[in-house]
Amino acid sequence: MTDSEFSDEKVLRSWRRNAEPWQRAINRAEIGSRVRVTDAAIVAAALGYRPRAALDIGCGEAWLCRALASEGVVTWGVDAVPALIQAAQRRSEGMDCQFMEMRYEEMECARFPQRFDLLVCNFSLIGEQSVQQLLAAAPTLLQPGGHLLIQTLHPCWAGDGDYQSGWRQGSWEGFNNEFRDPPPWYFRTLGDWIALLGSSGLALCRLDEPVDPATGKPASVIFHARPV
Repeated sequence: MTDSEFSDEKVLRSWRRNAEPWQRAINRAEIGSRVRVTDAAIVAAALGYRPRAALDIGCGEAWLCRALASEGVVTWGVDAVPALIQAAQRRSEGMDCQFMEMRYEEMECARFPQRFDLLVCNFSLIGEQSVQQLLAAAPTLLQPGGHLLIQTLHPCWAGDGDYQSGWRQGSWEGFNNEFRDPPPWYFRTLGDWIALLGSSGLALCRLDEPVDPATGKPASVIFHARPV
């Protein structure tokens, strides 16, 4: 694929096409690294801040929203995939969760009834410009003293190519054969992640590297950041 074939729009189109198989994969606990390490890691990181109100950005079918709400956190979730927001609303009935269909580019102008103690992006920052726009808006969504958590694939899993930021070909390797048209993803080095946070008015205050016991390697990296 050439650079012209990569874009944030292609990421979004792929997720819209794969919303149903994604939900089934979550229901069947098919993603081993999530079951072994990354789900528990992001829940523990989030609850460590004892938030009263949290916003899950790219919430998908909202498993994380429900996990936080079950601990007494008032939780909102946003996602740009209509089928996932519908599933989130259906599965979260009776819980203190609210949902909005929203693209990352719209976050700067979003009108929530409150600011949040915590923003969480759990494997949901895949694109390039949309991620830049979202992070630029993040400080305006946080209460004073609030934090942002980003869990993403650890840069040690850079895939094909040199260790430099740029678009990479996506893959559904390890998933079932229901998935089609894998989304491309914009790989960032650790240095470029930290620089992007800084240029967005956010300071890195901690970095976690949850290790997958099945591989002995970091399954992800979790950035803890706060407004400067």
